[in-house]
Amino acid sequence: MEYIVLILICLIFVIILWFILELNIKELKQIGEDKELDNLTKDFPENIDICKSILNKLCNDNVKIKEENDTKTSLYVVINNTITIANIRDSYTRIQTIVHECIHSVQSKRMLWFNFIYTNIYMLYFLVISVLTLCNVIKNTSMFLYILIIMGMVQYFIRSMLETDAMTKARYVAKEYLEENNVCGKEDIDRIVSKYDMLNSMGIKLVNLDIFAKNILKVIVYSIICLII
Repeated sequence: MEYIVLILICLIFVIILWFILELNIKELKQIGEDKELDNLTKDFPENIDICKSILNKLCNDNVKIKEENDTKTSLYVVINNTITIANIRDSYTRIQTIVHECIHSVQSKRMLWFNFIYTNIYMLYFLVISVLTLCNVIKNTSMFLYILIIMGMVQYFIRSMLETDAMTKARYVAKEYLEENNVCGKEDIDRIVSKYDMLNSMGIKLVNLDIFAKNILKVIVYSIICLII
């Protein structure tokens, strides 16, 4: 019975958060798609050149940069100190996206390494206890469930801080890059930055809820496994 109650509480809280945050995926996609601004930013420098300029601005010239046309996800990986730029050449959001990953590269290395190592341990822990519970090796499932919940809270806290910091600062660094490099006029810069503000207004809330919901999903999945066993 306790597992059913926990599952219901988890689902209710995710639904409540979605409601009070007033998230609208369709609206967010519409904000991110602006053909006029996309055409405008096609004349900007190549993604790698933009990345190098931003890193130089942030006084961080030791990061490796690569561009992957087969992926839609840009990311910074602390283990090899590399920024991977996705296939975003045709989107006006590419400036802010590149800046976002550049900011990750200058965040606290202690936090970045902790996030990387801890997240992998957290994922491994979830997989191991799920398999062992299904195999009826783990008997005291409540204790392992409580540990999973606490580990999820810590993972959410660290990841949320890193992502919120990068998303918040990216808007300002992107604006400075546009102004300092004279890639377009002031009016166009204001239009682009205004769209960045709109994206961040909803995007920061969405990213945080996404991290939270993924951790809650693990709790739900393990609770279902406990019910089955």
